[in-house]
Amino acid sequence: MLRSMYSGIGAMRNFQTKLDVIGNNIANVNTYGFKKGRTIFKDLMSQTISGASGPSGGLGGTNPKQVGLGSQLAAIDTIHTSGSLQTTGRVLDLAISGDGFFIVGELNNGNLSNPLFTRAGNFYLDRQGYIVNSDGLYLVGEGYSNGAFTGNRERISIPTNAQSISIGADGVVNYVDADGVLQIAGRIRLAKFPNNDGLEKVGGSLFRETANSGTIIDPNNPNQWIAYPPGQSGTGTIVSGTLEMSNVDLAEEFTEMIVAQRGFQANTRIITTSDEILQELVNLKK
Repeated sequence: MLRSMYSGIGAMRNFQTKLDVIGNNIANVNTYGFKKGRTIFKDLMSQTISGASGPSGGLGGTNPKQVGLGSQLAAIDTIHTSGSLQTTGRVLDLAISGDGFFIVGELNNGNLSNPLFTRAGNFYLDRQGYIVNSDGLYLVGEGYSNGAFTGNRERISIPTNAQSISIGADGVVNYVDADGVLQIAGRIRLAKFPNNDGLEKVGGSLFRETANSGTIIDPNNPNQWIAYPPGQSGTGTIVSGTLEMSNVDLAEEFTEMIVAQRGFQANTRIITTSDEILQELVNLKK
């Protein structure tokens, strides 16, 4: 059978994957904190018809002769560039100006566990006054006691009778109590990874650690997370009253869609041409 037919079939499958990624990007063009995907191809192995030879016997050397066998999927990257900030004026809408992720988690047996990470900063208060995301996961920070931050990972709680709330660029959460006195509820901490591209999307604008992303869990103390106050150790600062928009560029996505469509179309033409040649071979017997 013709190599070109199999090359065309493989390329069509790859371009279908590229279109799937583009479709997901466009579907999330207005999703807060969304990071777009990118499809990368690489060539498949090449069949060597004849190898290279060096100069000998009064003749110069010759180059190898190889026939490529198509393309394959090299990577589907997550692009972690920052999106633009949209002003909302709502105190609990938070964006990160710079590197880092908000940490959210579940409460199991009194301990925060199952850490997940997000750039979507639309947070809310539950009926007990804890700061949570839209899925009810607690925002992880550190508490404040006896005039100092505790350094322990804790939920951040606002008294239900507080008159107002404010969140600074350094992540400190303040509130005015019922007596009109300014109090500190705690401080938000941010996660920072050696390799953001290694994080795994789990849906809900959330990411999870993988073996290649690095970890924020202290290897010497599994119960302790390594997280930093905003603006320290390379993390960005927090901008209250704003949300980070998706980093999807529609002009770029539509351009890539055209390229993928034409690539798919060209490879169908390869298959059609290969089929016509095979038909001619079959007709030789007639």
